[in-house]
Formats: sequence, structure tokens, C-alpha cells
Amino acid sequence: MTALLGLPLGALVIFWLVRHRTRRGWSPSWAWRATVAEVCLVVGTVPWVWMIMTPTSGSRGLQLIPFHDLQAVLSGDDSVVQVIGNLLAFAALGFFFPIRLRLADAKWVPGVVALVVASVSLLFEVLQFTLQLGRVSSVDDILLNTVGAVLAALASASWWRSRADTAP
Repeated sequence: MTALLGLPLGALVIFWLVRHRTRRGWSPSWAWRATVAEVCLVVGTVPWVWMIMTPTSGSRGLQLIPFHDLQAVLSGDDSVVQVIGNLLAFAALGFFFPIRLRLADAKWVPGVVALVVASVSLLFEVLQFTLQLGRVSSVDDILLNTVGAVLAALASASWWRSRADTAP
């Protein structure tokens, strides 16, 4: 149901913003690139954040030892779902962030994306624990979120905008 509403709404926002930005003097190509990156970043990340922040009836926990929680997850029945879910949680952010912010120097992009996503992921893990959402806050979730985002950023490398291109 969310996709049925979110995708058409996202398309409308893209068309409206591109039109608005080109009227304000943005080049059409940059208006399209920046707007699609922004909207897709939001549309691709918000549902995961919604899921992460939804309270459950599970037990609250804190796991600060790297790879300890991951080892337990891998031995469980839903290990594929857990690992893939954590890899995808911030993949849209990792994919579209370098495109939107014109992060073009390839040697810095993975590090910048890793720093941003690790920080955002840490924020949500702290919120999960603080708000007592019935979820385990784990350093392994942060690691998997970051790896997924960096892999997504590398997948978008051909769309990274060159610093030689100017935007308004």
C-alpha cells in the first residue's frame, strides 16, 4: 500500500521540483540529477527507518561487542532476512548521497559515505535503546548498515558528478 502511494507521490515531487529548479536557473540536467537523487534517497530510506523504529514485543538489549550479535543472528532461522535487511537499510542513502552532493573524488567517497551512514545508524541504534522499542541495539547492525551503504555507493560510481560540473 505504501509503495502504491509513495511512488506516484515521489514522481510528482520530482516533476514539481525539477520544474521549480529550472525556473530558478538550474541547468535541466543538474535539476533532474539532484532531484531524483534527493527523492530516491528519502523514498528508499524512510521505509527502513520506519521499520527500525517500530516498537516490538521483543526484549530490549544492548550488544557492544563487534560480531557477537552477528554470530548469533547467523545461527538463527531468519539469518538471511536479518543480514540482508541490515545491508539494505541505508543502501539508498549510500547510493544517492554521493550523486546529490557531487562527491566525485573516488578515493574519498567510500569513507565519507561510511562516516555519514555509521553516524546515522548509530543515532537510530541509540534511539532504539533509549526509547525502549523492544529491539536489540547492536554494533553489528551499525557495521552491516555501513557496509551495505558503502557497497551501494560503489554501485553508483558511474553517476557521481564531476567537480568540474557546476551546480547553482
